[in-house]
Amino acid sequence: MSSTIQRQRQAARARLERQMGERLEEARKRKQRNAVIGAALALLLVVGGTIWLVTAFSGDDTQTPAAGAPAPDGAACVWTPDDAKANPNLKDVGTPPTEAIAKGTQTMAITTNLGVVEVEMNTAKAPCTAASMTYLAGKNFFDNSKCHRLTTEGIKVLQCGDPSATGMGGPAYKLAEENLPNVTDPSTAYPVGTVAMAKAEAPGSTGSQFFLVWGDTPLPSQYTVLGKITKGLDIVQKVGAAGAVDKDGKAVPDGSPKTPVTITSVKVTPAAS
Repeated sequence: MSSTIQRQRQAARARLERQMGERLEEARKRKQRNAVIGAALALLLVVGGTIWLVTAFSGDDTQTPAAGAPAPDGAACVWTPDDAKANPNLKDVGTPPTEAIAKGTQTMAITTNLGVVEVEMNTAKAPCTAASMTYLAGKNFFDNSKCHRLTTEGIKVLQCGDPSATGMGGPAYKLAEENLPNVTDPSTAYPVGTVAMAKAEAPGSTGSQFFLVWGDTPLPSQYTVLGKITKGLDIVQKVGAAGAVDKDGKAVPDGSPKTPVTITSVKVTPAAS
């Protein structure tokens, strides 16, 4: 009888010990789970606080631009160096700021020996080109330069913007093309009154030279449209009607304007802030 009771007590003790072990193990697991949950909540609070700080100090709920990116109404411009030593016709006046305003329009007043030609520059669609022209005008880059080329057949343009008057001149940097006409018919890409930038065959070769369209000019959409003439188109058309001549004064379809055109100054109104 005593042995039976003893076995029962041992079994009860073992069962109790097993239950206590199970409870301890469950307590240990519960403690581990609580620690993980607590850490996760702490991380969420840190992240949430960081996000709140970003939005709170930005002034609104919109996402801020990445570091180094231009503002929504700005443009990041790249000025590619040109070799002034290899081309003595280039005029080194430094480079404009790399960030440009990309909204609104500006007025470029080209004062010539024949009168003033005003151009509405499309700063919104050609921000880097407009910034370049504004910069060069501020450096008196165009002062006392000649419009060196006039065409009367095929295309009808008066080309200016080269201080050397050789057709090879410009600043000591180049820039990419912008605001290219989105048309399929070349005859409509550059209508009368358009002011566009001249360039070489290679892309990214825009400089300071620009052309004023005074008649029908079918061209492929490869040239940056800077803007349009708003005043003085009649001056350009009279120069075009007078024709072009070669270096000997003989009439040619592509040469120097028979009526000389000299730019005395270029002034540009500030870009919209």
